[in-house]
Amino acid sequence: MPDAHDVRRIALSFPDTTEKTAWSMPTFRVAGKMFATLPEKETSMAVRCPKTERDELVLAEPEKFWVADHEAFSAWVRVRLSALEDDGELTDILADSWRQAAPHRLLEAHPDLGLASQ
Repeated sequence: MPDAHDVRRIALSFPDTTEKTAWSMPTFRVAGKMFATLPEKETSMAVRCPKTERDELVLAEPEKFWVADHEAFSAWVRVRLSALEDDGELTDILADSWRQAAPHRLLEAHPDLGLASQ
């Protein structure tokens, strides 16, 4: 089962990613734009997710995904780390969020980063 250490290790392995404390929790940013956080005493993570996909995820796997009340109108979803199968699933989720926040120059330089076809 992945934990906060794995989130940190994987997130920081992505190009141009840094860790910064904000709102008293670790956040991960690509080129200064946030793509993941470690709230709830680092037992979950919040990642970027389009609202339409987010709603489907929450309905399909409510034990894994949920939306915090204050994020209901934003494009973020929470993920329970204890519900993830392995580092591969964690990497896929973080890479998808990274791609949503990364500037075009990084997407062009790393077109296959985190894509399932790798």
